[in-house]
Amino acid sequence: MISHQRTVLWIVSLLSLILLPSPILTQTAGHKRQSSPDTQVLEVDSAIARRAFAIELVISLANEARSYHDLALRPRVLARAADALWKADSVTGRLLFRQAWDAAEAADAENPTSEKQDQVPTMVAALRRATGHDLRTEVLSMAARCDRALGEEFLLKLKAVKIDSKTSSGDAATQNTSDTWSQSEMALKRLQLARKLLDDGEIDRAMEFAAPVLDQLNFNSISFLSSLRLKRSEAADQRFAYLLTRSELDPLSDANTVSGLSSYLFTPGHYVTFQPDGSARWSQTDEPYRPPDVSAVLRNKFFQVAASILLRPLPGPDQDFTSSGRSGKYMVIRRLLPLFDQYAPETAVALRTQLSVLTQGSSGMQRDNSSFLTDDLLTQESATKPLEKMQEQLDMAKTPRERNAIYADVAVSLADQGDNTAQDLADKIDDSNRRSQVRGYVDFQLVQLAVRKKDSSEAMRLAKSGQLTHPQRVWVYIQVARLLDKSQRSRSLELLAEAVDEAKRIDGDDPLRVSTLIAAATGFITFDKVRAWEIMSETVAVANSIEAFTGEDASIQAQVVTRSGLKISSVSGKEFGLAGTFHSLANEDLLRAVELVKSLKKESPRSIAMLAVATAVLDK
Repeated sequence: MISHQRTVLWIVSLLSLILLPSPILTQTAGHKRQSSPDTQVLEVDSAIARRAFAIELVISLANEARSYHDLALRPRVLARAADALWKADSVTGRLLFRQAWDAAEAADAENPTSEKQDQVPTMVAALRRATGHDLRTEVLSMAARCDRALGEEFLLKLKAVKIDSKTSSGDAATQNTSDTWSQSEMALKRLQLARKLLDDGEIDRAMEFAAPVLDQLNFNSISFLSSLRLKRSEAADQRFAYLLTRSELDPLSDANTVSGLSSYLFTPGHYVTFQPDGSARWSQTDEPYRPPDVSAVLRNKFFQVAASILLRPLPGPDQDFTSSGRSGKYMVIRRLLPLFDQYAPETAVALRTQLSVLTQGSSGMQRDNSSFLTDDLLTQESATKPLEKMQEQLDMAKTPRERNAIYADVAVSLADQGDNTAQDLADKIDDSNRRSQVRGYVDFQLVQLAVRKKDSSEAMRLAKSGQLTHPQRVWVYIQVARLLDKSQRSRSLELLAEAVDEAKRIDGDDPLRVSTLIAAATGFITFDKVRAWEIMSETVAVANSIEAFTGEDASIQAQVVTRSGLKISSVSGKEFGLAGTFHSLANEDLLRAVELVKSLKKESPRSIAMLAVATAVLDK
């Protein structure tokens, strides 16, 4: 009975913290709590009380979220609250997930992330949905992780509306309805969800959600299979073999079908299709993969199927309703012909004949030898020897701009392989802005590789001498401090102090100023908890002054434009967001963490921090 009363008193005292004004909390924070015998007994009995307190924090936050002015924040907080509560109270969690879904539907319809909603074109909202950056996808991902049936329930609510990235340009009325790369919104969301689950290591669940739509051929299905192959190659190859058989038997398969299938084998993460006018549509994942080492049987099966489709009799010009048309078919054959020459030379002869037929009587047919068609089909051997062809390309260059582009491309390629020669090549670029951009990418890529190799000396050399930005240097100092670990505690503390100083050099209105200070505070938790609390108190004040700071995980990037497109080198992690830091702080001192959360003024950072504090308790 006494224990029960103490537990109740503990809960009441904790809940009162939510209602206490900040000045009172600040005053109590300055005094070191003394442990009396009664307090020690309460601490033994407090596990239940702490969980009850954490649950009440989450429920209170969910109630608050329903009245947020930010329409995008409502579903995010409701869904995260549901996820946090799921193990402790799945009934309330399920209710919150459904409320989050309703809020996400309303918010997506309003385009809430735009400053001026009435000026946002419809194609922007469509692009968000097509790329999985809409709010319903966020809610769906969290719900499906907790309960597959709930995920299926939300998928069934989606209307069978065609979502096609082509709506981002041109008149929808001119689009070819035979384009098999369009897909229903339900199928699109299902694959986006499966990809997120796969990235999180939930392979079996990812395959369960993806299975109903893996008989469809499009960028998302092939990208999923390419990602799946990295983790479960046999399952991915079996599904791809099924797609090959299905495509061969489908009378609607055309040149774009072949081009799409080729992506899995030769350009994973890079998907190309062609329009009837011969123009190309390129879709690419954030990080294309190396071509897989598939069996000769599977590769030969592809060339057999590809040939059977590409060599089908040509319909008359006025009867061609394929998604590629005659010009698109010509471009696909042109693009894949080098592969046929290498793996199926007997078929290549017939395809060249097909090319001749396609160009007959068609003065507009493209006959140029543009290298863009086959640039991404270079063999792995030639891709790993960029210096061999550089001088030949330089000799053929006619302008300084062309030479700069060559140096930039080779420097970027070498940096990706960890070759320091990339710095020398970047310095040969005579355009100062271009040189600075390339050198920045090269140095950041090299320092990341040094950290991965746990080469702290090389990482520090690059941090001091390389053309890195302030946020990039903060990241390096923190990573090297971790590499040294407790064996060199004093040096680690020096590096973390340097990281704090470097973070304070970032522009005052840049959200990365806050994110990097958070990362530094997280680093201090391992070595000096007192200093970690001090930095986080300072950081909260900075966060309140920067309007763009949301509290979400952040990333630090370096970008460079090459002849083959935009290259991005980035690092990201939980240490840049409030969630991970407050989770750690709550494990150290729950009440003090709650006090600190209350001092965050804006809804988004405060909600993220409060949920982190609650989950620190509920996850135990």
